[in-house]
Amino acid sequence: MNKSDLTNKQLRELDSLFKEVSKRQIKDFGNISASNKSDGSLITSCDLWSDKTIVDGLATIAPDEGVLSEEGGKLIPSTKAYWVVDPLDGTTNFAAGIPYWSISVARFVDGKPQSSFLIIPTLKKKFVSIKGKGVWLNNQKIDPSRNNHQSECVSLCSRSIKILQKNPNSTFPGKIRLLGVSSLNLISVAMGQTFGAIESTPKIWDIAAAWLLLEELNCSIEWLETDPLNLLSGQNLSDISFPLIACRSQRKIETLKPWGNLLLEK
Repeated sequence: MNKSDLTNKQLRELDSLFKEVSKRQIKDFGNISASNKSDGSLITSCDLWSDKTIVDGLATIAPDEGVLSEEGGKLIPSTKAYWVVDPLDGTTNFAAGIPYWSISVARFVDGKPQSSFLIIPTLKKKFVSIKGKGVWLNNQKIDPSRNNHQSECVSLCSRSIKILQKNPNSTFPGKIRLLGVSSLNLISVAMGQTFGAIESTPKIWDIAAAWLLLEELNCSIEWLETDPLNLLSGQNLSDISFPLIACRSQRKIETLKPWGNLLLEK
């Protein structure tokens, strides 16, 4: 086994950890209110509980590895391997009673995602991605060659919808879907539910798990401004966004790129 790989024991412990967090989130769904963070985004007590539970669990499962999380420390750890955690991606959906959110966790080694875990509690779906080995959905390996559903849909986020206003005289090249969850917007591309996604201001914790999953299923990513491979240890990612286009193929990237580039116009 490569020393960068997780052991089978660690994988089992991670599975138990994510089941515990999923169970609590399902229990809290529809029963708690949200408040605003300083950046205007929403947060609930379940976000905070989930973040602490995952971070504490990782400290036990991988005690020598740092953690960067949405609700905690946002400096890139100095350890060779570290974790990037979004304990509840889709808090607005969660707080509004829309049953569509995710738990998004990725393990980076030497600045690159090596393994990732993306759980959709309400749909009882768990994606596990391992660098160079593929993606598993509920313990069944996904065959990229068979995962070729042809969709006419494109996923946009609430902020990327502004590109339509900037180019009102052109026809957008897809049927627009807004799912309200960055990680799941990207997963929809990997699973063939959409042919592309344009994300305006995702943070590293929004995209870390889906990034590896996309790569392992042979999808294409175009970083429009900041390349996450160029980040440095100790860098503060609180205010750094990673606008991107993700598509089923490079050809589709070229179709959406003129629209994605509109995100960068002031």
